[in-house]
Amino acid sequence: MCGRFTLTLDPGELQEALELGPFLQLYQPRYNIAPTQPVALVRDPETRAIELFRWGLVPSWAKDISIGNQMINARGESVHEKPSFRSAFKSRRCLILADGFYEWRKEGKLSIPYYFQLENGAPFAFAGLWDDWESKGVSSLPGVPGLTTCTLITTSANGDVQPIHPRMPVILTKETMWDWLEESDSRFLMSLLKPLPEGSLLAHQVSRDVNTPQSQGKYLIEPVDEG
Repeated sequence: MCGRFTLTLDPGELQEALELGPFLQLYQPRYNIAPTQPVALVRDPETRAIELFRWGLVPSWAKDISIGNQMINARGESVHEKPSFRSAFKSRRCLILADGFYEWRKEGKLSIPYYFQLENGAPFAFAGLWDDWESKGVSSLPGVPGLTTCTLITTSANGDVQPIHPRMPVILTKETMWDWLEESDSRFLMSLLKPLPEGSLLAHQVSRDVNTPQSQGKYLIEPVDEG
C-alpha cells in the first residue's frame, strides 16, 4: 500500500525534468499528499498537460463517492482483471507525478515512517488509473455534481523497500512512463507493473508528523534519528 507521497519541485522544474506540458490548474509543491486530496497527473501523451484529480478512485458506476476511500491503490498483479479497475486499465491510464513516497515499518504497536526517493533525487511517475464519476441523485454529499478521481498501482517491494514494507508503488522512470499511456497491448502494459531494480531507491526515517494529513513542510522529508 502507498498512502502518502510528495511532489516538491516547483512547476517549472517539474516540467523541464519530465518534459511535461502546461499546468491546467493551480499547483503548489507539497510534502504530504494524502488520499482524497488533489494529485497532479498526466493522462494525454500528446499534450502532456498536468491536471489535478482527487486521489481515491470512484468508478463511473459507483453509487457513492465514499468507495474512493478504499480505492487509493490497485494491485498490479490483478488490475487487468478486477472489476473495479479493468475498464480503467484498458482505456484510462495516467501518470501520477511525484518525487518521493512514504512507507511505514511496524515496530510493536508503532508504525515508523520512512521516506523513499530515487537514488538521483529525480522526479518520476507512479503508474495510475483514472475515472469520471457523476452524481445520479444518490450521492451522500448533496451538491457534488461529479468528480474525476485516480488510484495508483502497487507491486511487490524490491530489496530497498522490503525491510520496511512488503508493497511499493509502481514507479515509471522518464524512459518508461510514456509507454504506460501510449501502448495498448495488455501483456506489455502488465510487464511495466514491476518493482524498480534493487539499489534504485534511498530511504531514511522521518518525523511521525507525516501521519497527520494536514502536516506540511520540508521538515517532513528530513532525516530523524532512528531509535
